[in-house]
Amino acid sequence: MLSCYFTTVGFYFSTLLTVFTVYVFLYGRLYLALSGLEEGLATQRKFRHNHALQVALASQSLVQLGFLMALPMMMEIGLEKGFGKALSEFIMMNLQLASVFFTFSLGTKTHYYGRMLLHGGAQYRSTGRGFVVFHAKFAENYRLYSRSHFVKGIELMTLLIVYQLFGQTSHSTIAYIFVTSSMWFLVLTWLFAPFLFNPSGFEWAKILDDWSDWNKWISNRGGIGVSPEKSWESWWEIEQEHLKHTGTIGIIFEIILSLRFFIYQYGLVYQLTIAKNNKSIVVYLISWLVILVMLVILKIISVGRRRFGANFQLFFRLIKFMIFVSFFAILVVLIVLLHMTIKDILVCFLAFLPTGWGILLIAQACRPLFRVTGLWGSVRALARAYEVIMGMLLFTPITVLSWFPFVSEFQTRMLFNQAFSRGLQISRILGGQKKERAASTKD
Repeated sequence: MLSCYFTTVGFYFSTLLTVFTVYVFLYGRLYLALSGLEEGLATQRKFRHNHALQVALASQSLVQLGFLMALPMMMEIGLEKGFGKALSEFIMMNLQLASVFFTFSLGTKTHYYGRMLLHGGAQYRSTGRGFVVFHAKFAENYRLYSRSHFVKGIELMTLLIVYQLFGQTSHSTIAYIFVTSSMWFLVLTWLFAPFLFNPSGFEWAKILDDWSDWNKWISNRGGIGVSPEKSWESWWEIEQEHLKHTGTIGIIFEIILSLRFFIYQYGLVYQLTIAKNNKSIVVYLISWLVILVMLVILKIISVGRRRFGANFQLFFRLIKFMIFVSFFAILVVLIVLLHMTIKDILVCFLAFLPTGWGILLIAQACRPLFRVTGLWGSVRALARAYEVIMGMLLFTPITVLSWFPFVSEFQTRMLFNQAFSRGLQISRILGGQKKERAASTKD
């Protein structure tokens, strides 16, 4: 029965359950931290000496090691070839970054299986069967993995940062590492594995080409006949095809899942220093007022770009400058009069950005309603702003690593065998000499 289960739907259900457990664990720990329960469990006398409770709270650190997931494979290889051989193969697989690859693959299966359960349908992703040594552009990787990995990775990273700021275990470095080490490994894998396994992914010349291609793709307008590879708007519309054909239950579940960002914001705004331990609902309503003002400002910029961006560029730039000055003035007033701290500014970003993403997900689920009310253009502008932010978060570390030539050398030796990597390096040198000769002949 177990063989039948794991060779059919059980394999996908188990992967979905694994990632769902990560979400439940992180949101549960965040609830304990923001509500004050974790501090009470750690400091109050009646809980401090409760050995059974402490064992239950710390038990996840053993599972966090991830060894239990690989134990069946090691047992199988051990029974066939011996346990010494199994241990050596396990170490070699990790040195070849097999854990990174399979963790990333876990996110792919979970995303599309979860989408199928909610909305039905399926889609074929052609990967090719050739010997792949070409460089995939940043925009192409973003189109393939944005919704399945990058969005979820950034969400989990935000939860880990907030837990580090307000969690009780963050006061102990060893405890924090035990609790969140595998979570950080999952986040880094989902965010950067495509670029790690991308040939020439850290070459400076390729990075410049990728940046130019990304800016062109994110700026191009969509329309009839414009392919997703040429325009962000066309790709964004195709990414929502599953919502056009889903049923009422799928829409309701999509909205319910998006409400987690609002609950997260509710717990975070009361941690601000300027709130002064005020637990009134007014604090939460004021936070929504701030979000509303930010959305109005985004709408003004969007309308200004559409109406004045071409013919009245000076006037449009003046509007953006006035908005920037007003924002800076309000920030100075908050710091001087209400004693707003740097930590408060960071917490505001961590609270409001996920809330905006939740609003965007609900707007996409209620697409017909927003089209009737004429707000779909604002939804598109908000989505483009979030895509730019996510692209910058991903592109910045890659750019920094590309400054160091040894990173590209290490990647080449890791992806290919020694003979091929040596030939690839020689071809780069010869290619550079050909370019220099071509430039000199032109001169």
